[in-house]
Amino acid sequence: MIDILYQDDWLVAVHKPAGLLVHRSAIDRHETRYALQMTRDLLGRRVYPVHRLDKPTAGILLFALDVDMARRLTGVFAAGGVEKLYTAVVRGHTAGWGVIDYALAEEADPMTDALAQPDKPAQPALTHYRRLATTELPFPVGRYASCRYSWLAISPKTGRKHQIRRHMKHIFHPVVGDTSHGDGRHNQFFRGHFGCHRLLLAAIRLRFVHPATGAGLALTAPLDPEFRAILAGLGWNPAAPLDYPLHPDGP
Repeated sequence: MIDILYQDDWLVAVHKPAGLLVHRSAIDRHETRYALQMTRDLLGRRVYPVHRLDKPTAGILLFALDVDMARRLTGVFAAGGVEKLYTAVVRGHTAGWGVIDYALAEEADPMTDALAQPDKPAQPALTHYRRLATTELPFPVGRYASCRYSWLAISPKTGRKHQIRRHMKHIFHPVVGDTSHGDGRHNQFFRGHFGCHRLLLAAIRLRFVHPATGAGLALTAPLDPEFRAILAGLGWNPAAPLDYPLHPDGP
């Protein structure tokens, strides 16, 4: 369930499958498997989370191997010092490039965010994306005779809760499989046509300056076989390179 992607004396990066919680949470009190505990068991030592991925999101997850490195890495994330790259399948044909600059209000979960401030002003949120491919399938979904989808590379420049999913909904291109912010008709189509019961969003790269060595570090995660199979089913090459600039003016 957990594959190690990178490890040194200070940190470890693993591939988190879709549907796996990062750590114990009131979101699912009956869940007994967590990426944190599975990584500890695999390494035989304590690890410390420095960022999070939503339960339905697959991809690269970083842990520190001691408390000091956890503090330092958490600071790097908080300061925007980590370049994050995701990929997703979304409803509709997007523009070739896009920058979503849309503030997001705090999205509190009554089970897990008891200390959240319900009246907190919306916080700035910025997301860049690049369209990798499009397709149109001859199947009626909703009131249209066919259905359109785009494959995107996405880089959130801020770290708001559910930022990518909420921003894609904001521009009317929700991520396929998103049961909270998505389009239920298209989710149902993917379940019936592709057997897809998951969110089609994956974290595929982290880039940052290593706090201990000062060297640049690029950590990557491959797409899992299920995600690749769905891309192929949509007529796209799942092995296509995703390392493109996400905006005409820069990375």
